Amino acid sequence: MNVIVFWLVALAVYGTVALLGRQRLIPIVGQLLVASIAIPLLLLFWVEPHWQLSAKQLLAPTWLSLLYNLSFALLLGYILSDVVDLEVSSASLKIALPSFIVPLLAGLAAALWLLPGERSWLSAVGIGLLFSITAIPVLFLYLQNIQYPPEGIKRLMHAAILMDLMCWSLFGLAQGTADPHTLLWPVLGAALPLLLHKLLRLRHALFYSLPFFALMLVFQQLKLNALVFGIGYMLCLAWLKQPFTLPLPPRQWKLLLNGLAIPLILTCGVLRVDFHGIGDSYSWLNLGALLVLPVVSKLLGSWLGLQWAMPEASQRLKWSESVLLNIRGLTEVVFLNLLLQLQLIDALTYFSLLLMSLFSTLLPALVGVGKTRLFSQQSATRSPHGVA
Repeated sequence: MNVIVFWLVALAVYGTVALLGRQRLIPIVGQLLVASIAIPLLLLFWVEPHWQLSAKQLLAPTWLSLLYNLSFALLLGYILSDVVDLEVSSASLKIALPSFIVPLLAGLAAALWLLPGERSWLSAVGIGLLFSITAIPVLFLYLQNIQYPPEGIKRLMHAAILMDLMCWSLFGLAQGTADPHTLLWPVLGAALPLLLHKLLRLRHALFYSLPFFALMLVFQQLKLNALVFGIGYMLCLAWLKQPFTLPLPPRQWKLLLNGLAIPLILTCGVLRVDFHGIGDSYSWLNLGALLVLPVVSKLLGSWLGLQWAMPEASQRLKWSESVLLNIRGLTEVVFLNLLLQLQLIDALTYFSLLLMSLFSTLLPALVGVGKTRLFSQQSATRSPHGVA
């Protein structure tokens, strides 16, 4: 019973912070603050001493595992659905390539330096891709809130989608190479839009979105390569020029993800961290490196990309857009939890990179990019699929 009470209290804390900060904070910022500060305090000063419950016991229920898989499938599917909106232009490609490659190389080097020797090559690839990723939904909302010029929004969004497509695709292929037997059914499932569109001649968007999320959950539950399925499915839709519509209205979808899925995924990840043993088993040099290196390498890569794409632009514009492309947020959370779920990173590395994600997402406001009220969430703005 106490386990259920804990999860209800945790969700209530997320909800309270969302209500208190809705005029000033993008939802993911408040969620990252709760996960990195409130949940550890709740565990250390209330649950463990008063209820005699450990984090392991809080994660034990079977119903929680099922709910986690459902939440993760919904969130990963939502992130991957941005692939349908990709338009590759010369400018977006020139921005995306250095912004992807430079932090990827920095992440690979950092993984070889920081990770224990027994970690696999797939762990190093995952760390490198975490350095490279940009949060598409949060970036869109941020640009809308600072009233960025439409052509600038289009340029940065398409570059971000291209970067994330490279990240997800490379990791999906790497994961499939490491475990080939998990690829067959996801690849076959990814071709479903071809069957629905070409043979059955279905056009309504729900005929594509409902099977997509259902299969995402099935592959997630069976521990098959849901990532390859999601990317392949969306690329098929893009090739068919078939629009993708979420199966719920934007308001309900936003409540489902921000009210349940994201808090649940974040809390499950944080509860795996041994906060009692951080000082004994973890180097503060590692923590500092994982906070600084992803940000610096991403800034450098984005600046080089913008210099290549727009050499005539002012240094101030290139600096501002480099900072904006460094936003991590929701996409980083999904990728982090995927690596933790696959045991490619340990819980302390997870927590360090979670703090880095929070810092990167706050960075534009900290350095004064755009208006003063960079993080105010205007009710009229929506991300492409209705969720921040």
